[in-house]
Amino acid sequence: MFQNPNTDEIRDILKRSKTIAVVGLSDNPNRDSYAVAQQMQRHGYRIIPVNPTIGEVLGEKSYPSLADIPDDVEIDIIDIFRRSDALKAVVEEAVKTDAPVIWAQEGVYDEEAAKIAADHGKTMVMDRCIKVMHSLYAR
Repeated sequence: MFQNPNTDEIRDILKRSKTIAVVGLSDNPNRDSYAVAQQMQRHGYRIIPVNPTIGEVLGEKSYPSLADIPDDVEIDIIDIFRRSDALKAVVEEAVKTDAPVIWAQEGVYDEEAAKIAADHGKTMVMDRCIKVMHSLYAR
């Protein structure tokens, strides 16, 4: 059964990371994805939006998919704002990248997706808000 990284591992992930690709980032300031990404950006992280329906958000160009992000952009965390039933497909795309961490936001959980991530040597975090974890462990 899946277990999230422990507190020290979460702290290390957040402290060593610089760039977060946010899958499902909305350009609507009332959406959780926008508020979370904006807060992480305020704390010094570069946000790379991944959403095929928008061109730009938070001053950053949006990409239709993870595969469309240029190779010279080094991604540390792929943060996923999609429903649990879409997580497996996103993880299948994420494991093809060099990003070492795949993070599924609060309420997003899929054991099969976690197994795919683990089978590809990726660290997986599920059902945790990156903004909350940052405020608790990385300040």
